[in-house]
Amino acid sequence: MSIVLPLDKMTIPDKLRAMEQIWDDLQRASDDVPSPAWHRDVLAARELRVREGVSHYGDWTEAKRRIRDQVK
Repeated sequence: MSIVLPLDKMTIPDKLRAMEQIWDDLQRASDDVPSPAWHRDVLAARELRVREGVSHYGDWTEAKRRIRDQVK
């Protein structure tokens, strides 16, 4: 299936909303979405940085709000 979106006519907020809808749909069937092997290594490295206090996890809702504020 080929889907053509009018990306050149869409605003950035429109594109972000479309991406959110796609991610929401993918999350409903997340067991069917394959994860590349290198993801495990990246996640392990990030978890280590959190345990060492170098990094921290943030709230996803807050992160999306900050992103939206930056692209307005």
